[in-house]
Amino acid sequence: MTRAIRLVTAAASLWACSAQADPSLECSVSASSQVEIGDCLSQVAEAADSALATMLDFAQNSAAELDSITERDMAAPALATAQAAWESYRDAQCEYAGALFGGGSGTGIEIQSCRIELTRARIKALETALR
Repeated sequence: MTRAIRLVTAAASLWACSAQADPSLECSVSASSQVEIGDCLSQVAEAADSALATMLDFAQNSAAELDSITERDMAAPALATAQAAWESYRDAQCEYAGALFGGGSGTGIEIQSCRIELTRARIKALETALR
């Protein structure tokens, strides 16, 4: 599969995970309780994680292809390092965002919303890097 076809395929699968300003507001449209919002956010998070896995797979394949062409082992390890650092950042940042709720009932919703927002941003960053 050529790089262009893979990018189009990845972009199409990611379209369903479109970036919105606030995932909890997305879910508030169809949910009326915190439990329903939490359930909705779980589904949105699952879709975002799946989209990230697709884009990351594409990025890893592209990095491996570049390393093969250049006969240098640079792009794939750099991507792995960047992804690990991003995951650590996401986890720490979202725990901080949740901590600002002081253990209140919205803590879980805030943490999940944060993870979705950052995951969507990571997808966009990977997509931009692959252009």
